[in-house]
Amino acid sequence: MSAKRVLIFDSGVGGLSVYEQIIKVNPTIKCHYLFDNAYFPYGELPREKLIKRITQLLTDFIKEYPTDLIVIACNSASTIALEDLRQHFSIPIVGVVPAIKPATSVTNNNVIGLLATPGTIERVYTTALINEFAADKTVLRIGSTRLVKLAEDKLMGKALLQSDFEAILAPWINNEENMPDTLVLGCTHFPLLKQEISRCFTRPIHLVDSGEAIALRVQKLLKLKKEGGDLTSQSHQAFYTQIFANQTHLSALHKRFIDYGFTQLNFCNL
Repeated sequence: MSAKRVLIFDSGVGGLSVYEQIIKVNPTIKCHYLFDNAYFPYGELPREKLIKRITQLLTDFIKEYPTDLIVIACNSASTIALEDLRQHFSIPIVGVVPAIKPATSVTNNNVIGLLATPGTIERVYTTALINEFAADKTVLRIGSTRLVKLAEDKLMGKALLQSDFEAILAPWINNEENMPDTLVLGCTHFPLLKQEISRCFTRPIHLVDSGEAIALRVQKLLKLKKEGGDLTSQSHQAFYTQIFANQTHLSALHKRFIDYGFTQLNFCNL
């Protein structure tokens, strides 16, 4: 019986945090990881342009690499394009949305911080999630593109300054009376920065993301067994959409993908 094929899609490397959870829960699947660095970051693209780009890119990719399920491992893309993509494709598509609901069950002081890209922060969809699941909580919001770029830098092995994180999170860490005790990591890049984010707070902080929930949804949709099976020996492959001018950067990225269990990182001319 052939392995189920899953395409994990993002604008950058943030989706690797989702990939980790998916493989952990579903070790027998075969993964392709496609990141659209030609249009990175997605959080700054107009709605119609983003929908058109993702639809065409995924259409072309799965003609070459057929898949059983697509994971849109990007909050910006999910909150904008998910319904359009589901109407366009016949295969199951799993999106990522800020984990507001899970956060409400772990907060002790009822103050939740939502950390996401500016686009996700401002979307009506995000406000609807808060109104539905956290109407009785205080939900503070910080939108940051800088954190996305810091996550990309970390994956490249670049040194990060803790002061950069403290500057971004200053509105929360300087507010002793209304400091969140729970943060929703509303961008798939941000789980890559858990240590740096946690170190900004003088009090214990809960960090909540959607990775495990997505992995379980993949398991259910593909009707995979919940237990058993050794770690997959499948050949996972990753693809990028714009050639890197800096070969040192590409070499570092290739090494990190190998560390995550991929056998190849290739340019995808789409």
